[in-house]
Amino acid sequence: MRILIAPDKFKESLTAMQVAAALRDGFHSVLAEASFDIVPVADGGEGTAGIFHEALGGDWVEVATHDALGRPVKASYAWIPGGEFAVIDMSSASGLWRIADTERDPSHSSTFGTGVLAIDAIKRGAKSLVIGLGGSATNDAGVGMAVALGWKFLDLDGQPVAPYPAHFRRIDRIVAPAKPHSCSVTGLCDVGNPLLGESGATRIFGAQKGVTPDALQLLEDSLDHLARLCTEQLGKDFSRVPGAGAAGGLGFGLLAFLRATLESGFSAVARLMNLESRVADADLVITGEGRLDAQSLHGIQDELPGFDACIPIANGPLTLDESRLRAAELLRAAAARTARLLKITL
Repeated sequence: MRILIAPDKFKESLTAMQVAAALRDGFHSVLAEASFDIVPVADGGEGTAGIFHEALGGDWVEVATHDALGRPVKASYAWIPGGEFAVIDMSSASGLWRIADTERDPSHSSTFGTGVLAIDAIKRGAKSLVIGLGGSATNDAGVGMAVALGWKFLDLDGQPVAPYPAHFRRIDRIVAPAKPHSCSVTGLCDVGNPLLGESGATRIFGAQKGVTPDALQLLEDSLDHLARLCTEQLGKDFSRVPGAGAAGGLGFGLLAFLRATLESGFSAVARLMNLESRVADADLVITGEGRLDAQSLHGIQDELPGFDACIPIANGPLTLDESRLRAAELLRAAAARTARLLKITL
């Protein structure tokens, strides 16, 4: 039996490769004669840069930057030599994983640190940037990133406005850099949400980042004000573009400030990993992610059929913290249980 194991990461727990290894070990313990093809995947969220790095080689570049709350941190991106090409996970600097539950405050969070990574790659000679959109602690529509790249957001008196959503309604004028960057930019996202509205960045993803019900409308109004200014002063309404709401609106920021294109992260990774032919060669395909919900098939429903079975890894009542700590153990056990059931049918 040829088994293809192609999981995503388990957020705040295991990388995609760690998930794949645990699944392989569980299946191999029962189906020792099986052969395994390990293909860790990503959909534009955390771990995307690692997938490109593993597939194409290259180096990890570490940069002194800032987290979403402006604190000094070190973050890395993948530099692919020979192609003047860099891959950045926005979560590396601006990710939710860096912010404790009690510290989460999107009204005062920024993607400035992601912009610092982009500037470093451009100065290194990148002609093409790929930015994975996912796992963000931010809801700033990419304004912080834009400031790092030389954009100015000015109030009525011509003074710079701090790049945090709490201050956006003070913005009166947007000024592009005197020397804009010349590299092409692609944003990889796993959702098709617009920037605003009931299915927008704030209302759909805000709660997990710490947006309280009282702050929700204020944040929505802040992004609405920014979007209106961008439409008036930059000449195009990017707020309705599918994916503009990804990563707290960073998709919008890439479109508006970097003239980027947005692409399905899964599609890009699938092409990179030659996934279609590897699926065709397999007798059994195993995938997985940390949580199966309404978002799980976003970006892939047009490319893959439905699942034959969905297997929970929990073997009893568990808290979220217990599940995260024991994820590898639970995955191995769930894989072994599934393999035993399969063996009955073989």
